[in-house]
Amino acid sequence: MANESLRMTVLLPAQPDEVYRAWLDPAEHQAFTGSPATNERRVGGAHTAWGGYITGQNLELSPGERIVQSWRTAEFPAGSPDSKLVVTLRPLDGGTELLLEHVDIPDGQARGYEQGWVESYFEPLKKHFARRHRPLVLVPPLAPAPAAKKSKPVAKKSKPAAKKKSKPAAKKSKPAAKKSKPAAKKSKPAAKKSKPAAKKSKPAAKKSKPAAKKSKPAAKKKR
Repeated sequence: MANESLRMTVLLPAQPDEVYRAWLDPAEHQAFTGSPATNERRVGGAHTAWGGYITGQNLELSPGERIVQSWRTAEFPAGSPDSKLVVTLRPLDGGTELLLEHVDIPDGQARGYEQGWVESYFEPLKKHFARRHRPLVLVPPLAPAPAAKKSKPVAKKSKPAAKKKSKPAAKKSKPAAKKSKPAAKKSKPAAKKSKPAAKKSKPAAKKSKPAAKKSKPAAKKKR
């Protein structure tokens, strides 16, 4: 029976020793896969994952550098030998390159396991380490936020200054207009004083009538 193999790489946001520990520690392995796992973490010790779907032994363990395991699933044909899994960890700036070499896979199964490594290990590992290191990533974007808030009070102070200066100046001009009205009222009494002067001239006309009556008696004496 022919065998198949896979060679895959992934970049992870963690140091090599963190990736090494997550792969072998049962609690952390279960944390990123979401399924029960066991591992004796010694050469010759047994390991399981995904609730017993994957089984095998640790063949070689180099902390922070290399993991070699025998590996099979419940889908391997009966009587077929275990496949071999080699995980090599190489440090990069700010992370780790994980090289996965999976050999001696039963014929016709490699394509399914290739998709399984991406969906069940690579992507969950990225999310697992992204959550762990999230506070370190988020610190720089939050730094400029206080500086942006200080600019708003400066803009608000300019509005009250415009209101205080314009309104009092407009109110002062109104009292000046009211003062001109009393001056117009004073001219009316002056016109009323001229009427009594006209009434005084009438008595002078009445005094001339008695003078005419005195002339008649003088004519009677001549007869």
